[in-house]
Amino acid sequence: MMEVRKRTGISLQLSNLRPKLLRTPPELPTTRGGAMSTEIRSVDSDDNPKEHVSLPGHLRTIAEFLVVGICTVVFVVSAIGDGTRLLTGSNAASRDFITYWASARQLIHHSNPYDAHDILQLEHSAGFPPGVSVMVMRNPPFTLPLALPLGFFNEKIAAGLWSLLLLGSLIASVRIVWIMHNRPDNYLHYLGYTFAAALSCLASGQISLFVLLGLVLFLRFNRTSPLIAGASLWFCALKPHLFLPFGAVLLAWIITSNRYRIAVGAVGAFLVSLTIAYALDPSAWLHYREMMSHAGIEKQPIPCVSIVLRQIIRPESAWLQYLPAFLGCVWALFYFYKHRNGWDWMEHGSLLMLVSVAVAPYAWFMDQVVLIPALLHALYQTRSRLAVAVLASISAIIEIANFRGVPLVSVPLYVWTAPAWLLWYLWASRPITPLHDHDRLVISASL
Repeated sequence: MMEVRKRTGISLQLSNLRPKLLRTPPELPTTRGGAMSTEIRSVDSDDNPKEHVSLPGHLRTIAEFLVVGICTVVFVVSAIGDGTRLLTGSNAASRDFITYWASARQLIHHSNPYDAHDILQLEHSAGFPPGVSVMVMRNPPFTLPLALPLGFFNEKIAAGLWSLLLLGSLIASVRIVWIMHNRPDNYLHYLGYTFAAALSCLASGQISLFVLLGLVLFLRFNRTSPLIAGASLWFCALKPHLFLPFGAVLLAWIITSNRYRIAVGAVGAFLVSLTIAYALDPSAWLHYREMMSHAGIEKQPIPCVSIVLRQIIRPESAWLQYLPAFLGCVWALFYFYKHRNGWDWMEHGSLLMLVSVAVAPYAWFMDQVVLIPALLHALYQTRSRLAVAVLASISAIIEIANFRGVPLVSVPLYVWTAPAWLLWYLWASRPITPLHDHDRLVISASL
């Protein structure tokens, strides 16, 4: 996996942004007919009203502007650097994109798309740094039709086209999630466009943004167009290790709710891609198995919880790397059973996806881009300005570190990120304590 050298954090437009970005829904709707708005208050046993504890107004305003300002500056710097690379195709050989392009070139010449020796020669011809280990595409052969068009162009043109496709996938994904939440009148969706993992994907040319698009399409069409929803799961299968608990619940949901048309759509998409892959390289699966047997993924210092857990307990025991995923699947099935009657993939699937990524047997930071729908869902539901500020700040901090050249294998920087998003989601989406009858009387009396 290629080290992403310079990437920066999250963007928020400073002008006229703070009022909308950090707007929180009122605790009680304003009465119609020009009546004054009310503020929820709690009442002590001695009937002395006490307002909710909050920061002083001027301190809160300063904090909000600091968050917005820092994120804006970080994004502008990132946009200048990454935008130049995306439009000009410069440094194409130093990005993960080069693996897909080299495999596509092999396919064009009817050669093995997983041959490390030939792939390295192609990468060197495109300017791949000498002395660096070869990067071979590790996606299964049904991915080959997606990479094939790149082989018809040189590396610079292909890099530009690939980047535009990735950018389009990000924009479409965030916009669909925004529409699914009834087009809220705020700028919270900007946090999706500028999420640290998303910017990292764009900078490196990583395929994870296509995985995000597939997940969002499934969330959008699982009720209305099951065939399309099933076909969209093909994109999720590009990185199946990110969806183990999610996939276990998906299978249980299809069976218990008789949603077999989703399975039909998924099978159809896979059959088409497998047919094309076989036509391109009849021995693709044999080549893929040989490549994976020498890939040594289990030896790579990938900064994720499962691998760090294995390294701490017993490095030679590979099964430890899959233990969190197994436990996550068990939890996921119990979670689904508890909510099976009112299961909603956006509501319940958000937590499920966060757990799936946190317990994945291996996952790079860029793979966390698939968490954008879950994080946006919590942002749209929360009433806490602090929660919005915390998410924006964490993302900006990570992008600043990327900009300063911290490598993707840095355990201290990246190993905590997936659990952090999960904990943030649980905090931001925590239920609001219902009002007691006496509190409601106080509110009514103040109207």
